[in-house]
Amino acid sequence: MALPVMLKAALPAVPGLNQLPGIKKTGGALPDLTLVRTDVLVERSEVDRYAAVCGFPTRDVAPVPYLHMLAFPLHLQLMTDATFPFPAIGSVHLENTIVQHRPVAIGESVSLSLSADNLRASTKGRAWDMNVTGTVDDEVVWESVSTYLRVGKGDKENGDAGLSFAAVEAKGPVWSLPDNLGRTYGAVSGDRNPIHLHPLTAKALGFPRHIAHGMWSKARCIAALENRLPDAVKVEVAFKKPIFLPGKAQFGAEKSAEGYDFTLVNPKSGAPHLLGRTSAF
Repeated sequence: MALPVMLKAALPAVPGLNQLPGIKKTGGALPDLTLVRTDVLVERSEVDRYAAVCGFPTRDVAPVPYLHMLAFPLHLQLMTDATFPFPAIGSVHLENTIVQHRPVAIGESVSLSLSADNLRASTKGRAWDMNVTGTVDDEVVWESVSTYLRVGKGDKENGDAGLSFAAVEAKGPVWSLPDNLGRTYGAVSGDRNPIHLHPLTAKALGFPRHIAHGMWSKARCIAALENRLPDAVKVEVAFKKPIFLPGKAQFGAEKSAEGYDFTLVNPKSGAPHLLGRTSAF
């Protein structure tokens, strides 16, 4: 995340400055914008850096969630656009669905497009979707939907309650997450949101200390299942309670009729950090 873009993302959270024209967020309709990155090379060195942070083995194809990282600049570009109704910092990543139609090989070039739609009432505020399509030449190889929430006055009776998942007992390994995980993943992914970096920057935004990236936790779970997943696969997750750093998280997975149900929980309390499932696509 380039510093000027990070500053642009932070300005709507600064009292006083957030009332200035071009910075003020009105909470209105989503803009009719489609942003693109064309012919982004999937490079061995960058894939290996990402794989090392997220627990994937070295392979000749990109990990299932890797293209989300390539699309992240588009997420940030759209959410910092003057026409976008909600601030980037303070918007909560609720859910993420990835469909990999086929693995993307090291050395291929991918074009990515992003748009936002489906603004709706949520039980906790207002939610919307950020949709990404990844293509190689004219072939759709990868798609994702990231659902975000702006916390506010919700509709508990008629609002969107989000995805539901089967209960899974976490009987797998306990992972130790180091203090610098947010900084390490941020350096690889470009997502340097202050809530992930240091205790002080997280406290400034209302957290007792910094937290792990949700997309790191999804990637780490996929890495634990990778050798059991088909090439064409759908992976859906809902992000629940944050993982404070440093910390520990326990993984669990169970076979289902469609693929695997999985979870990531606090090993002491059992409180869920993430719920998910995979299915052949």
